[in-house]
Amino acid sequence: MKKEIGFIFDLDGVIVDTAKYHYLAWRNLANSLDFDFSEEQNEQLKGVSRVKSLEILLEIGKIKLSEEKKETLLIEKNKEYLEYVYKMTSDEILPGVNQLLTFLEINNIKFVLGSASKNAQLILKKVGLLERFTAIVDGNDVSKAKPNPEVFLIGAKKLNMNAENCVVVEDAIAGVQAANTANMVSIGIGDENVLSEADYNFNDMAAITTDFLKNLIN
Repeated sequence: MKKEIGFIFDLDGVIVDTAKYHYLAWRNLANSLDFDFSEEQNEQLKGVSRVKSLEILLEIGKIKLSEEKKETLLIEKNKEYLEYVYKMTSDEILPGVNQLLTFLEINNIKFVLGSASKNAQLILKKVGLLERFTAIVDGNDVSKAKPNPEVFLIGAKKLNMNAENCVVVEDAIAGVQAANTANMVSIGIGDENVLSEADYNFNDMAAITTDFLKNLIN
């Protein structure tokens, strides 16, 4: 018998790859403060809130700033990031995403977004996916960053489901840990070594097969 389940998707690195735009904006911010910021260092910012990301960046650059200056930098960084976002189109939806969402829709499985991004709705609108999600939980709805499970627990409420009936799709270890803490099924997208705590691992969204999904929901 098919059990009732719902899906909660992270945004960056799962639905679209906006991480590259975050990286460019953070790197330019670092350069403006006279230090460099590598793609490897950028991995530390995955699934982390904007404020925490700035703190990590400043630690890397060994720079101390006033709260007022930090706030100014956050606004500047987000302004630059949004310039990239406004140019986004449906071409930026990652491979396998549309097929997976279509499978869920055909099988009457609800899905919501659970992202730290405060720009999630705008991004989904730009790529033409906003109307397909039952609900959006983003950085405007949460006070605690992943690995705290708050974002996913709110997602479960939006789905009107118990946590154990929710499947989380994540590309960051903090997100996988948040899903596990919430007692949800976790699917890691990306490096299996990095996301070893996930219940299931796939290199990318396109690798998730319909057979796997059928087994998961039956």
